[in-house]
Amino acid sequence: MAGTTHNFQISPSSWNSFEECPRKYWLSRQRLPRKASMAASMGTAIHNSVEDLCNFDFSDREDEEIGWLHSSCRETLQKRWEEERTLFSETPRHPRWKDESFSMALDGLYGAISILFDKAMLPLEELSSVTVKTWKQVQDIVVATEANLESKCGRLMGRLDLLIKDFEDGADDGLIVADLKTGKPPEDELSEKVSRQLLFYRDIMRENVTENQVLRAEGWYSSNNTVYRVEGPPILEEAIGAWERMKLTKTPFQATPSEDACSFCDWKAWCPSWWEAKYEGELSHEGMFRDEVVRLVRLDQESGAALFERTTPVGGDGELRVSDHRFGALLKGKSLEKIRQMDQSELDGYLFLGSIMFGGKTARMGDWSEILPWSPLLRSVRN
Repeated sequence: MAGTTHNFQISPSSWNSFEECPRKYWLSRQRLPRKASMAASMGTAIHNSVEDLCNFDFSDREDEEIGWLHSSCRETLQKRWEEERTLFSETPRHPRWKDESFSMALDGLYGAISILFDKAMLPLEELSSVTVKTWKQVQDIVVATEANLESKCGRLMGRLDLLIKDFEDGADDGLIVADLKTGKPPEDELSEKVSRQLLFYRDIMRENVTENQVLRAEGWYSSNNTVYRVEGPPILEEAIGAWERMKLTKTPFQATPSEDACSFCDWKAWCPSWWEAKYEGELSHEGMFRDEVVRLVRLDQESGAALFERTTPVGGDGELRVSDHRFGALLKGKSLEKIRQMDQSELDGYLFLGSIMFGGKTARMGDWSEILPWSPLLRSVRN
């Protein structure tokens, strides 16, 4: 599935990032400190565990053996969980690792297994009752796991979770391009981003199968065992058009601030546009969790009690001036550790505060929050 060599490729996630906000994509390519999230790490652990179970070696087991799947799920996930914990802690920006989320991850793994049983046209049994022979039947429908895809033109790439045989409608040569989702299922239909991802995978796969072969694209949500099928016209031509527009430049791409683009953006400490948009009223100042750009007025290093002064943007290049709006916050956990570790020169400058919890007389910052120097990036730092 290899194509022509190019100096860069785009994936569904990078394309989605560009479509949501071109500057967000540009910043993501500037080798800035990466941020880990518990949800992403948990999802990766589940994905890798599904792959392991789909490729499980039964050479030393009898077909009628039972009791192995239940224990193997936990053991496999535990191994992958520990791997993700290590990677998580090694990521420059990370909150607290939540061991209490392991049970949720295990439920997600069970949900993925349930969907595999359904696709194999097998009744779902108690995991402890599943025989080796039955699981081999599940394995038989799996054509590939975690497959690297690349378009013939070489500009597009991705990593497909599952490629499985499609027995629906009595077909015997159909295939399903499946992407396993471990997050919140949609209330109605798939989001534009997920649909784009699935059609992207489908169309690259279509370059590698026979013309008449049936090829479906599905999103599998393990939290509620629900499958969402996506249909639509080919999108590779559109993706190649995006590739042309995504060639990196020395100066930032245009920002398109919005609640969707900015709410969970990892790069706010380097982007002046969202703060200007917030000041202009284009983004909400409401909500229990808020981000701010501030000046530290004072800090009690022992108790974590801090007083901050909100800044006001001056133009669109990240210049700031102080305002008369001040608020107190109590810092604990990783937030207090972070601010204690910062150089005095950083503390004397402006700060980006991420995920401040408001809702009482005093705001709070904890393991879930971020404190970073305010560092608007106006020129590429790539060589």
